[in-house]
Amino acid sequence: MHLKYPALAIAALFTASLKTSEVQAQTETNADPMSIYRETVTKVNDLVHTKLDVRFDYKKRYLYGKEWVTLKPHIYATDSLRLDAKGMDIHNISVVKEGKNVPLKYTYDQMSLNIHLDKKYTNAESYTIYIDYTSKPDEMKAGGSAAINSDKGLFFINPDSTEKGKPVQVWTQGESESSSKWFPTIDKPNQKTTDEISMTVPAKYVTLSNGRLASQKKNADGTRTDTWKQDLPHAPYLFMMAVGNFKIYRDQWRGKEVSYYLEPKYAPYAKDIFGFTPEVMEFYSKTLGVDYPWNKYAQIVVRDYVSGAMENTSATLHGEQVQHTRRELIDGGDESRIDIVHELFHQWFGDYVTAESWSNLTVNESFADFSETMWMEHKNGMDAGNEYNYRAMEKYLSSPKLYTEPLVRFHYDDKEDVFDAVTYEKGGRILNMLRHYLGNEAFYKGLNIYLKTNAFKTGEAQQVRLAMEEASGKDLNWFFNQWYYRAGHPVLNISYQWNEDTKTQKVFLQQTQDGDTFILPLNVDIYNNSNKERKQVWMRSKADTLTFKLGAKPNLVNVDADKVLLALKVDNKTPAEFAYQYFNGPLYLDRHEALEALAPHQDNEGARKVLIAALQDKYAPLQIEAIEGLNLKNDDMRNAALPILATVAQNSKNTLVQAAALNVLAKQKSQTYYSLFKQAIGSESYAVQAAALNGIYQLNPAEGLTYANKLKADSEGPLKIRVVYILAASGEDKEWPFVYEQFKVSRRAERVELLQNFATLTAHVKSPAYAQQGIAELLKTGKMVRNVGFVAVISDYLNNIREARLKLNDDASAKAAEDAIKELK
Repeated sequence: MHLKYPALAIAALFTASLKTSEVQAQTETNADPMSIYRETVTKVNDLVHTKLDVRFDYKKRYLYGKEWVTLKPHIYATDSLRLDAKGMDIHNISVVKEGKNVPLKYTYDQMSLNIHLDKKYTNAESYTIYIDYTSKPDEMKAGGSAAINSDKGLFFINPDSTEKGKPVQVWTQGESESSSKWFPTIDKPNQKTTDEISMTVPAKYVTLSNGRLASQKKNADGTRTDTWKQDLPHAPYLFMMAVGNFKIYRDQWRGKEVSYYLEPKYAPYAKDIFGFTPEVMEFYSKTLGVDYPWNKYAQIVVRDYVSGAMENTSATLHGEQVQHTRRELIDGGDESRIDIVHELFHQWFGDYVTAESWSNLTVNESFADFSETMWMEHKNGMDAGNEYNYRAMEKYLSSPKLYTEPLVRFHYDDKEDVFDAVTYEKGGRILNMLRHYLGNEAFYKGLNIYLKTNAFKTGEAQQVRLAMEEASGKDLNWFFNQWYYRAGHPVLNISYQWNEDTKTQKVFLQQTQDGDTFILPLNVDIYNNSNKERKQVWMRSKADTLTFKLGAKPNLVNVDADKVLLALKVDNKTPAEFAYQYFNGPLYLDRHEALEALAPHQDNEGARKVLIAALQDKYAPLQIEAIEGLNLKNDDMRNAALPILATVAQNSKNTLVQAAALNVLAKQKSQTYYSLFKQAIGSESYAVQAAALNGIYQLNPAEGLTYANKLKADSEGPLKIRVVYILAASGEDKEWPFVYEQFKVSRRAERVELLQNFATLTAHVKSPAYAQQGIAELLKTGKMVRNVGFVAVISDYLNNIREARLKLNDDASAKAAEDAIKELK
């Protein structure tokens, strides 16, 4: 699973809170989490095969299901079976004997089926249970978290066709234990089963499930029954179904079908969005030494998805954020591509070998998170991989409440708590450190051993350790003990002292974090003019001094030269040393660290030289960082930078760099750049058009408004944000229909970016009907982001609207805003 938090661009405004219901621990919700040991669930019976025959009642939002589940005792003989079955009506439970259904006795508490079998079975015997049931997911109290904001399991999207422009769809979301809301099963990650799913649907719709499409049968009542078969075992949470009006683009990898399911609007862009998938499959297969293990790979995009994406076996389900037109993809689309590579890596780490418990979720999610760095390095170069790794580490380091959580978690309040920046971003960085410590050859050999040893079974962190030890010949208990089973990270202070008399360079290392010392293998690069010498050292104490005898004072001592250490570092280099690091360090982080350190000191000539050079850095994100970090109130900086920015804005091949330069020039409000904005307004790039529109609007608001109205017919992403900003700022009722519609159809992240301007226009339109439409949408947005702590911000907007409507004598709208605030509480 790839997590999606709303409005990542302004994520500092809220802190994610991961809370949902935990069936196993209902009686323990107020207990100290550390007192609850989350053991791997005991296996009494093993799933063998699951056969489902389902049809959907769109009006009631029910699933009518028939199931034949084959099991056998794990080791000990048993005459009982417990299945997870949440919120269902159970009509019949029987054991299948010689083709006949023999009814069985059972008890059911709306969460678990406890079935008394017809006899005691040994582990040499299998048996098949038949269950006739109705799933009613919308009638259960739904939980949710910041990771997965609803746990209904089965979702009916616009089933009565009342929402204009929204397709009718049905889809499922099984992780963590929600598959048991649409079919009875042992809903634990340490179970694996083959499956066969038959779906009866209106004949106009397309279906998708795990495995191969074995048959399609047209029925006399205008429906069609599609049967999908998954012939290799996988965990119940990885079962999936999707039904709707999708267009299918068929690709292939080594003769296996690779397919992309999209809404008709986006079907022309299927290859643009997903077309690199076979390339990623080839890269992962070769790197891991294990070929993609399933008989097909499908990706489908659905509406109103409750997370980012989900790695269902052979059939990944994505949220709308990956759907883009060709024009939108001009500006990069890297975040969407990351979703795609992350879920694909799960087909090995998560599906082929599955975490045996949620405590060991790291063997699924940390690997998938690490794969994002792998792919960025491979496809876009070391700078891109280096940056991606660093940004992911920052996400973890910006969450202090998680510093007390170990990577492998045997104690937690709720299993959903484990889906966080420790399991994802921190875990991915730990694997990256391990790769650099062992070297690529040993590391990837270790992954190969882990996958082959545990194929179609389950794994845990200790099995990763054993595989890496076998591959490398090194003992790794120290590494896993401190990084997998302990919480936190080193807080490292680095300072330097040169003694000219003794020609000695000292480096003082101090770990200032509370608790135990971290053992840190470090590479230290020492630069002396054109020479660079690498020293490999270990830090084993809270305070350590490195001493190097040198011929002359070095230009730079670069600690953690590969920039892989997961740590909060304070590096006390001088401005001259940081400047040298920018111009001579080989990595993205060498240059980023220098920019970050020198940006606040643009009164320093050396700092200015670095920022001016960075405006034309070879790596676009660093160019953008430099552009956005300029202090143009400094005359020397402004005089040096503005001509370069004008050239970059006109000639850069990277549209995001172009847009960043244009936006800075727009702030100057100088007619000098008017022709540049006019030229850029015709760009194919939405980002460049948005920046150009901003520049025109700053110089001539009336002309900017005219352009906004011209461009609104084809505006997406940043251009849509800018157009809505300008139209909303006009405060005129005639602009309301467009602004309202754009807000209404926006994805969650876009909604948050549009929020302030939308709320402002809602407050000031003359029409009470328009104001009440706006209030209703703000309420809807509040509910969408309720689980991520953003409600207070929306409530403040609603309160401002209430006060503004009272001043306009619009009591009805003021009352609607007041009611919305109460509903959000």
